[in-house]
Amino acid sequence: MSTYALDPWTALGDPSRRQIFERIAERPRSVTELAELLPISRPAVSQHLRALREANLVTVRAVGTRRIHQVNPDGLRTLRNDLDSYWGGALANLKELAEQETQP
Repeated sequence: MSTYALDPWTALGDPSRRQIFERIAERPRSVTELAELLPISRPAVSQHLRALREANLVTVRAVGTRRIHQVNPDGLRTLRNDLDSYWGGALANLKELAEQETQP
């Protein structure tokens, strides 16, 4: 495991990781299931899942001999908070500009 956490936005910047994350968001899946759905190998899927885990976007649980990957609600909450912060700032700036235009 890495000594630092990968930024979730950076992790999702890779198209393959985004596709994997989207499939896992539909429902929890194994590496084999993901590899069957995507045009990448199982080892590549595993590497992308590791990056998503380091970014705190995905968790893994054992079910017998299989490892099932699912979206981490805490990581998703972090992304949502970031987006809310960005939108909050943008809307505040828009309001300020609109108010300035209405003043003489």
